[in-house]
Amino acid sequence: MSSPPARRIPSLDGLRALSITLVILSHLLGTRGFPFGTRAMGTVGDFGYLGVKVFFVISGYLITTLLMKEHARAGRISLKGFYVRRVWRIFPAFYAFITVMLIGWAIGVVTLNRGDLVAAVTYTMNYHYDRSWELGHIWSLSIEEQFYLVWPFVFVLVGRARVVGAATAMIALALVCRALVWFLLRSDNLAEEAYPCVMDSIAVGCLMAGLAGRLDASTAYQRFLRSPWFLLVPGAVALGQLQAHPAFQFTIGTTATNLGVALIVDRAVRCHADPIGRVLNWGPLVWLGTLSYSLYLWQEPFLNHFRPTRATTYPLNLVLAFGCAVASYYLIEKPILTWRAQRAARAAAT
Repeated sequence: MSSPPARRIPSLDGLRALSITLVILSHLLGTRGFPFGTRAMGTVGDFGYLGVKVFFVISGYLITTLLMKEHARAGRISLKGFYVRRVWRIFPAFYAFITVMLIGWAIGVVTLNRGDLVAAVTYTMNYHYDRSWELGHIWSLSIEEQFYLVWPFVFVLVGRARVVGAATAMIALALVCRALVWFLLRSDNLAEEAYPCVMDSIAVGCLMAGLAGRLDASTAYQRFLRSPWFLLVPGAVALGQLQAHPAFQFTIGTTATNLGVALIVDRAVRCHADPIGRVLNWGPLVWLGTLSYSLYLWQEPFLNHFRPTRATTYPLNLVLAFGCAVASYYLIEKPILTWRAQRAARAAAT
């Protein structure tokens, strides 16, 4: 859910903006003062979870694209360089948020359950299910961190030529793991959050990035992206969010949704000059997309229907979430990104 570096890939920030909007609307349901209650979720499906899936696909797409560019430029991948960039991009804002939540818990304005803090700081929240609302959203950030630990090593191990095969294997393995967990253990939590069961949400982005060269050369694929038939893809993804039988949802249903989202992301990047692309690259939407990581961090404590207070009452809760996100981005994230860019420029000049 983090923003890309200065040389942005077209449309990704706009897609991030739409994704964080889905998450925010989902979490606003049932908060005091908001016109719609939690029952609306059962009617329209969990579109907040869809927003998280889009973030996952973007992460796989972006990281794999950057790794392939580095490999093409330098002939190798610097794992040290990759992890240094990730640490500086993600950790400062994240641990600042955790620190504030810890202070809030100490003074009694934030609820934390046993094990929350350890699961949060170690990025293992996706295996900790008795968790508080305020830190619960870290489950998705945990999955992304686990992806960052695994995928660059896989990329180096298999080589650029086998990236597509590796991503395909991850997609197939996730489907099998998800099905086994559901049919043998009947565990929704594991099927929806354990990394082996959801890694295909990220792997489909890796696959799409790995196939970029072949898709560039496919006139049939290019025609499909720009034809009215492509509307069936977002339509199918939207329908897939409606309540479905777990036997379908935890097998091919999730896989189909992930592939559909990957196609939407790829089309948005390739067709960034068409009307939809222009909307996705519209300044205010791009700004919201750059803010999405901080906004995702800070929206959860305020969009809280379990703890009705003035701070969690609509619309003040939305104002406070945005205020904290803006402060996080401009006081923590942006200065560090600027410092990194200046440091890279000095290193390149020497």
